[in-house]
Amino acid sequence: MLKLNKIMDMPPFSLNRQKKKQVFGDLLFELTKHHYNNCQEYHNILDVLECNPLSKINVKSLPPLPVRLFKDNELCSVERSEIIKTMTSSGTSGQRVSKIFLDKMTARNQTQVLTKIVSSFIGTKRLPMLIIDSKSVLKDRNLFSARGAGIVGFSMLGYDVTYALDESMQLDVDAIEVFIQKHGGKNILIFGFTFMIWQYFYKPLLKLGKKLELENGIMIHGGGWKKLIEQAVDNDTFKSALEKICMIERVHNYYGMVEQTGSIFMECEAGYLHASNFSDISVLGADFGECKMQERGLVKLSSLLPLSYPGHILLSEDIGEIIGEDDCQCGRFGKYFKIHGRIMNAEGRGCSDTYDSV
Repeated sequence: MLKLNKIMDMPPFSLNRQKKKQVFGDLLFELTKHHYNNCQEYHNILDVLECNPLSKINVKSLPPLPVRLFKDNELCSVERSEIIKTMTSSGTSGQRVSKIFLDKMTARNQTQVLTKIVSSFIGTKRLPMLIIDSKSVLKDRNLFSARGAGIVGFSMLGYDVTYALDESMQLDVDAIEVFIQKHGGKNILIFGFTFMIWQYFYKPLLKLGKKLELENGIMIHGGGWKKLIEQAVDNDTFKSALEKICMIERVHNYYGMVEQTGSIFMECEAGYLHASNFSDISVLGADFGECKMQERGLVKLSSLLPLSYPGHILLSEDIGEIIGEDDCQCGRFGKYFKIHGRIMNAEGRGCSDTYDSV
């Protein structure tokens, strides 16, 4: 079984291109052999593509699985008796969802890596936490998908977890003000999904003419950009609006998907998303060859975390652009990039797209 010990104890953005190429490539190759030997469906796919990972081949030639494949197939690389949790992707009503099967080791690695990545941005000390969502999302089995799992995962980084929305998805101003008063002067972790923050936190505050003193807040958010782009709200507009109404200056977007939970890509202080030691990104052109730096194409994502299902190399439905590697002004090693939206006719997805008012 793949062992991540050699990189688990390192700072998550510490491997430069040369060092990462060897370490990441070897681990990804071992992970591919594990899935080839233990998931019959994955074995069949690689055989059809005439790719045999049991013979040494270039890691770049390992084929990605289209992320949509998980909507139609239940792929698993361990015995079903070892599965402790099944996660589903978010989607609008009527859409098919991905099913991701986690064993104990995969779930543990996901939690550890998520904590390492986020802690490198906010510090290792747990912070009082405000979640821009309703606690009911954890009770409703129809909503407990990527959105619920995201809340549970990030909640491990905080204490005195307080929800900003009530059971009816209405802004609970009283609860928020009590929380702010209780933790005045302290750094505060604020987490939510992008569209939820805009629709159910920012807009109601704006309508009420209410401003919150959250200048010590560190906001982490992701998902649901499609709806905001339709409202002409980009990343800069989002940050500026939150700063005006809440005085929040430290805002970090993140990019990720339920099929590779844990190995998220965080936005740095310079405004770029970063690949950690545990993940990698490539951008593919129309011929599925790798694009050059600063060329847009289809995003391929690799992660060392999926052990219980073959989600380690995925072809997304997102358009991205790698800006550079090892030379971001934030000082972190690794590739840094931007996401420019989704390919045409792709199904809408996003953790925050799962709630629509009736």
